[in-house]
Amino acid sequence: MREIVLDTETTGLDPKKGHRLIEVGGIEMINRIPTGREFHRFINPQRDVPREAQEIHGIATEFLFDKPLFKDVVRDLLAFLADDVLVIHNAQFDIMFLNYELGLVGEKPISFERVVDTLAIARRRHPAGPNTLDGLCKRYSIDNSVRTKHGALVDSLLLAEVYVELLGERQAALGLQTVGAKASGLRPGAGRTLAAVRPEPLPPRIGEADIAAHQSFIEKMKTPALWLNFWNKTSA
Repeated sequence: MREIVLDTETTGLDPKKGHRLIEVGGIEMINRIPTGREFHRFINPQRDVPREAQEIHGIATEFLFDKPLFKDVVRDLLAFLADDVLVIHNAQFDIMFLNYELGLVGEKPISFERVVDTLAIARRRHPAGPNTLDGLCKRYSIDNSVRTKHGALVDSLLLAEVYVELLGERQAALGLQTVGAKASGLRPGAGRTLAAVRPEPLPPRIGEADIAAHQSFIEKMKTPALWLNFWNKTSA
């Protein structure tokens, strides 16, 4: 199963008030494991970035002057997203901005039916909160020391770890997936070969003396032991 963990940064809170998208970052996951494929673009919003927004993500107006417009990156973005599930924290906000930008360039909006909102999941699992990305990282002991400011790609990488924890699939993912499948780009389990059967079984590692010593120990036990049933059956 392919999923895209996605995050955005903007000039403000509402596109209807003239605010625009300035950064998009996302990572690909297959069966809840990051594959290493990433998408990351800074975008020229064709307007200034207010000071209060800069204090959150650290992206200044001057930095974005030479960056591409949304119309110049939209095809690459849509190709990366494909038709797969999008995993987003506080998804209403990001989808609102993405759909606004898509509408400006004549592209179809993203349906919310294909979106998983990790904030909604977190609120169900931890109603007392806090359910910010930093708060969830702390709850699940995820190192977020690189997150000195909000950033679309860094936040996507952290959210991928939080997402697996929220679903309770950390141990399953570690136990059932293979590094080889991830590195090769194959679906986990694809190309797997069956283990060869030994032509002859391995010889026992316990000798007759060990067996006799264990039997003697069991017979000296004062309370009934299950091992006595075993020895009685084997000696019959």
